Amino acid sequence: MSSTEPTELRHTALDALHRSLGATMTDFAGWDMPLRYGSERDEHIAVRTKAGLFDLSHMGEITVTGDGAAALLNYALVGNIASVGVGRARYTMICQADGGILDDLIVYRLAETEYLVVANASNAQVVLDALVERSAGFDAEVRDDRDAYALIAVQGPESPGILKSLTDADLDGLKYYAGLPGTVAGVPALIARTGYTGEDGFELFVKPGHAVELWQALTKAGEGVGLVPCGLSCRDTLRLEAGMPLHGHELTTALTPFDAGLGRVVKFEKEGDFVGREALQEAAAKAQENPPRVLVGLVAEGRRVPRAGYAVVAGGAVIGEVTSGAPSPTLGKPIAMAYVDAAHAAPGTEGVGVDIRGSHEPYEVVALPFYKRQK
Repeated sequence: MSSTEPTELRHTALDALHRSLGATMTDFAGWDMPLRYGSERDEHIAVRTKAGLFDLSHMGEITVTGDGAAALLNYALVGNIASVGVGRARYTMICQADGGILDDLIVYRLAETEYLVVANASNAQVVLDALVERSAGFDAEVRDDRDAYALIAVQGPESPGILKSLTDADLDGLKYYAGLPGTVAGVPALIARTGYTGEDGFELFVKPGHAVELWQALTKAGEGVGLVPCGLSCRDTLRLEAGMPLHGHELTTALTPFDAGLGRVVKFEKEGDFVGREALQEAAAKAQENPPRVLVGLVAEGRRVPRAGYAVVAGGAVIGEVTSGAPSPTLGKPIAMAYVDAAHAAPGTEGVGVDIRGSHEPYEVVALPFYKRQK
């Protein structure tokens, strides 16, 4: 097949259901995914105030099993995965030998010798290939389980109540960044308390054949409390308000975790070598001596929306670049994340603007995140 021919989009198990709900579909990382069902602003506000239902089946699930699974993941990833307890999860990253970020991941420890690695859709194959390559010499098997799971998320303040009505799993005992096996509406699921919205919520890993009945049961359970189906568009504005990075925007292979202000995920104290250790030690030292550009929040004084790639300016000079930008339904103003020179990174720094088509629009530098839920 020539590279000019379009490749066929992949469809989740919920594809027909999305279309029946009138979703606007879009190509996302080779998957045909719902962008929005109606108003993305209404979907965003529903998640902040009530609850939203997301199809995340495009995410990449990779299972790592065997007596050497923990040792392999400690070598392949920057975090200390061996120290994760059974039933718990950890946010971590997989880096190149030069320290560049291949992807950010969540790793769930399902059993003593079994882990579920969840990669971003756009990087799933890259992460799978890297883990397979790095598994040489370890007593561990790396399995592509992308077709074995559908992933449904329910997010927002009403989500615990909605889920409790459908399961007898101990949700009250389920901590943030933990997962437990259970049944939801009679469907066997891995129930995880994670998310990418800044709200409390759950992600439910189920067999694709159970996805439709689970979605419908959650929809019915949420009818009285304002649950709405949500697309990828509001997922992006929710994560932006919550200051959560997105690979390809705030995280890239050109940046190390220290450049991204996420050096805390790199665990030099763990036993043994890991891919990128040497380069990351250099990056850590450099970040202490001479901080690189710093990731900050920007809030518009006007109405014009900044986009990824727009220059951040001060005193007529370029001092940084926008990585993500959108109107914020919660703040009622356009917001952005941007990497800026350390000299302009302090919250309240004056004279900072974004070059929007030749016009320098004034912006306020703020600390991330823009939004933090009340616990």
